[in-house]
Amino acid sequence: MKNVLIIEDDKLISSLVQFKLKKEGYNVTMAEDGISGIDAINLLEADLIITDVMIPFKNGIEIINHARKVSPKVPIIVLSSLGEEEGTVMEAFNLGVSDFVPKPFNPNELAVRVRRLINN
Repeated sequence: MKNVLIIEDDKLISSLVQFKLKKEGYNVTMAEDGISGIDAINLLEADLIITDVMIPFKNGIEIINHARKVSPKVPIIVLSSLGEEEGTVMEAFNLGVSDFVPKPFNPNELAVRVRRLINN
């Protein structure tokens, strides 16, 4: 079973994504802030990471930087609100994220993107 780490502080979004991905057959680990996200990256052998950009304590860019040092090949999907700075999204891509999904999003579409990246 593939391990997906979700780092998201919005409980509604994280619950929705967790429900959908568990239904798809993934083992899902949740982190609701940047510190617990970094701890999870260190402890869990994630096959894929989904992170928000704007999260408490450590932001998504710090999460991506850390993930790239620890697990350079693990695919990362960034979730972000459309109103956020375009520069942050470009910075995330420059750090090697695999995909970007604007909020609000369709959970079915996210599941397809996860499947595509995990099965590569």
